[in-house]
Formats: sequence, structure tokens, C-alpha cells
Amino acid sequence: MQSRKLDLNRLREDDYFDTLARWLGLEGEAERERMARRRRIQKARDAERSGETLLNLQIQDHQTGLAGRILFDFVKADGRPLPMNRLKVGSPVVISDSDDASDNGIAGVVSRRNQNVIQVATERWPECERLRIDLSPDETTRRRQLSAMASARVATGRPKQLREMILNQRAIRQGDQDEVEFLTSLNGPQQEAVAFALASPDIAILHGPPGTGKTTTLAEVIYQAVERGDKVLACAPSNTAVDNLLERLVPLVPAVLRVGHPARVFESLRGHTLDELVEADPSSAVIKDMRRELTEVLRSAARPGRGRDARRRRNLLYGTAGDLRGQIRSLEKNVVRSIVDSADVICTTTTIDDDLLGKMRFDLVVIDEACQCTESSVWQAALRADMLVMAGDHCQLPPTVLSDEAAAEGMRDSMMHRLIERDGSTIFRRLTVQYRMHRDIMDFSSDEFYDGSLLADESVAEHRLCDLPGVETNELTMTPLMFVDTAGANLNEEIERDGESKYNAGEAKLIEQLAGELIESGMRRDQIAIIAPYAAQVRWLRNRSSLRDIEIDTVDGFQGREKEAVLITMTRSNDRGEIGFLRDTRRTNVALTRARRKLIVIGDSATLASNDFYGRMLEYFEQKQAYRSVFEFSLD
Repeated sequence: MQSRKLDLNRLREDDYFDTLARWLGLEGEAERERMARRRRIQKARDAERSGETLLNLQIQDHQTGLAGRILFDFVKADGRPLPMNRLKVGSPVVISDSDDASDNGIAGVVSRRNQNVIQVATERWPECERLRIDLSPDETTRRRQLSAMASARVATGRPKQLREMILNQRAIRQGDQDEVEFLTSLNGPQQEAVAFALASPDIAILHGPPGTGKTTTLAEVIYQAVERGDKVLACAPSNTAVDNLLERLVPLVPAVLRVGHPARVFESLRGHTLDELVEADPSSAVIKDMRRELTEVLRSAARPGRGRDARRRRNLLYGTAGDLRGQIRSLEKNVVRSIVDSADVICTTTTIDDDLLGKMRFDLVVIDEACQCTESSVWQAALRADMLVMAGDHCQLPPTVLSDEAAAEGMRDSMMHRLIERDGSTIFRRLTVQYRMHRDIMDFSSDEFYDGSLLADESVAEHRLCDLPGVETNELTMTPLMFVDTAGANLNEEIERDGESKYNAGEAKLIEQLAGELIESGMRRDQIAIIAPYAAQVRWLRNRSSLRDIEIDTVDGFQGREKEAVLITMTRSNDRGEIGFLRDTRRTNVALTRARRKLIVIGDSATLASNDFYGRMLEYFEQKQAYRSVFEFSLD
């Protein structure tokens, strides 16, 4: 029986929270089923194909972090770079023997990663020489969300008022705007959005289409709030998004604190992370000595040995390690409390560490990229707010949801999206001047998603690839748009062996050729990106030696990013007109708006045009005289 979408605005309070809890349950089941399916794949090459497993790893280095956790740096034992994977900073993982596909192992959290190294924070020393890391179901996040919703049900005072506004039981009020002396140089719509947010007594939303400076605007809101004496909690659903916001805040607000696992610890940001601030505290010398002792104890416990005596010795050492951890945590707790209390702004993901923040409340809570948050993931932050600001773009990627049933009922719709649809322009301001794209790249998305309201700033409105230093002036670099139609060329989609994803080798070869022409025209590889909607297509392209050092990723992996030239392979090509999850046109909106000066799209018009949106997209390219047929190219 097909699920129907639920209208959360019409649900009674208990039914609303019961629905969110049920969705979380469905999501947990879907995640566990996917993990179990992945772990049944035994062959090394196939196991890593999913992106949720890394095999044949060894420990390169380690250090001891806050609360006595150990930070292990893992690398490939053969020295190769890590393959494409979905193990992002903050992801829960399990470390185990490289040949073990079971659930046994050591729980941890990814704390840092790059092309060659993945760092995991955990509390035990792995006992194997060759290790594997598997993505693990995120039960901690779900438990925290369920706990927050349980608190929201019985909340009193200000949390109760905000709950009633979110659940359509109380009107969201409008405030009178005051004069604002802006610190940063903002355009008119940005200034209006800042003044609107600061004046709102309850809930305000900032709608930021691509390239319009949403995070910059939000940083100004936070700065102004701190100037008037507010204590601010700044959140986002991912560590990367939190760090993007932190990067904007550091020059504006000296007393800003980053808690959790930073995804990009730039030199300029390190002094604002909790770990670094604890290290700089005068009492850290004692804590460091205890950490060294803890490391040695854990190393001794991990030494191989069998039999009753070895087990007794190991248990004794783990007991000693537990005592040391307790002492370290006690000393650190006092230092941490002092640092947290003195911060004007605390930056964290929406999965908030309640043990760290305790019962702290904030004059202002802001959530960046709020449209990538499920309803249930917002409540931890919302319960701590006197006033709430959400910023994002509901016309771009929605929250990631694994359960088809929960998605069909509405779990992919964010709270921000729901409130905009419910209350309209009275609670949000849209930013309309964009600083990224050539006008021709911008206009289609502007008309389709933003009521034609976007304006290209004069600094970008006509910029082209040939304006870049060292880039030749030719047909490819002089124009901002190109659509290459593969219809009739039999460049059909294929399914990977495991049946999980699709690829299109013909489109990929054409992408390879066009990327080569851009490079021959003088473009640097780091100025080019390739986007594919399917992970299998990404994997195919990443295996091409000619595309080395060119960033290649899925739509999800490239949200929030930009490049001078972007090539998109739509991948789908079949005689049935099936386009799969390309039907969610918000994904395509993201892909189409990553390019600054040149956008190249490759697709099969016969397949895509079965959908009205893609039919209009094809017409737009034709109107701009940017349509090309694949038969104009010579493919090997």
C-alpha cells in the first residue's frame, strides 16, 4: 500500500511528535538493513564500492584528545589514497579486523579526513594490524532527537511558546525594525534580511538562493546580536556547513567557540576549537601527563596474548584506563565549563552534545542550511532558543532520508520549507543579488525556482572563461552555456554489477573529451568540476587518468561549492523515459548553479524530455543558442 504525504500543520501536538518518532524508527530500520546488506559483500573491491567501507588500513599515528578519547590516523597499508567514500566528519563508524564483515568491533566517530588519511576518535586501541572501517547506524543522533522531542512535548515557558508557533497553535509575531549600523558591506536585500531577523521576536527565515551570500548575511545577524548582548548558538546539519559559518564569524566575533568535530581545521580556526582552547589552558600540563599515561595503558592492553592470564591482565589494564579517563574528564570538565560560559557564540552541528552544553539557553539560535534538516533534527536547537533564525534554500537539496516509506509521508520536507509554505512571506526574506554565475547560467533556475527574482551582480553578470588569465579565447571559452544532446547515439545507461547505481560510459567519455578541451584552452584542473547524479558514474569518471586532480562528485557532495567551469552528466538514457531520482528537480537546481563562467550539460533529450521541467530546460538551452548534438563530436 502506497504511503500518502502527511500535512504536519494539521496534526495535533501528540500526533505530530508520534509521527516524527515513527519516521525516526523507519529511518533506523532502513539504515540497519542497508548496513547489513553492505557487510554481506565479502570481496574487498566490492565492499569498498559502496563508499561505506574502507579496507586494508593500518594505524599511521595517534594522539589523545578531550575526555580521554584516542584519535587514530588510518591510512591504506599499500600507501594508496583512500577510495571514494561516504565516511564524513562526524559519521559513526566501527573499526574491526580487515577480514571481519560482522558487527563486532570498536565504535568510533570520524574526526578528520583527507585524500590519504581518515582520523577516528574512539576509546579503545584496535588489536589487529590490518583493519577495516565501516559506516555504522547513527543511533546516538536518533536517541538525542527522540529525547529532545520528549522534552518538547512537556516544555513550559518560552520553549512551549515556540513549540506552539512551530505547530501552528500560536501566531508568529512580527517586530518593528530598528536602524542597523552594518559591519560588513551588504547589498540592499541582505541588509533588509539582517534587519528583519534582528527585529523578529520569535522566528525568522532567511531564504538564500545560490550565490546570494546567505552565510555572510547570517554572520552579520550573529555579529549584530552579540553587539546588543545576546548569547548565540549557531548550528548547521553538517560539520562542513558549521565550519563555513565559523570561517565567516571568526573575523567578526572574537569569542566564538567551535565544539564537535571540525571538518576543516584551518590555521585561522584552530584557536577557536574546544580541543585547542583546553590545550592552551594553564592546567593542561597535568592533563597531558595523564593522557600520555592513558595511551601507554591502552597500548599495553592491546598487545596480543591468549589464555586466562592474558584476559585477566587485559581487563585489569582496561579498568585502569577507565579510572584514568574519569580523572581526565573531571579535570577537563571544569576547564570546558569555563570556556563554554565565556563564549559569545557557540558553533556546533544540530546533533548537540547535551552533556557539554547542559541546560544552557540562548538569546538567539541560528540554523544554517536548515533545509537539509529533518523536522526531528531541529528540536534540540529550538528548545534552547528565545528567538530562532533559520537560513537555507528549500529549492535545493532536501534532507537525506533512507526510508522510502518515511520519505513518501513527508520526512524529506524540512521544517523551514513547511513554515514558508504555511505562513508565506510574512516570516521570511529572500536574498536576490547573486555573486557567482554568469547571467545566462542563472536565468533558468531563477525563473523555475525563484519567481524570476534573481539578479546577477555586475561583477559576474557577463564574466566568461576567456576573461581568466592564461585562458584562450575560442568558441568553448567565449560562451557560458552548452547542452550536448546524446539522443540517437545509443549512449545508454547501464547498471553496476551490484545493481545499486547507474552509469553511462558514453556520456563519461564525452565529459572526458570536453574537460580535456578546457585544459588545452588554458584552464587549470582545480578550476573545473564534474558532477554526476549517480555514484557509479562518479566512480567511472574518477578511474580515468586524464581526469586526475579534477574534482568529481555527486550532486550531494557538491552542494555549497562552486567552480569556474562545471560539466554535468545526466547519466539517464533509456527507451522508457525513466529518469529516477532526477524527478526531484531540486537536485538538478543544485547542479546547474555550481558554475561561475561555463556550464556544460550532457544528456539524452529523448529520455529527459518526458519530464516537463527538463523539456523547459532543453528549450532554454536552444533559446540561448547553446544546443549541440553529440554527432558534432568525434568519439572513439
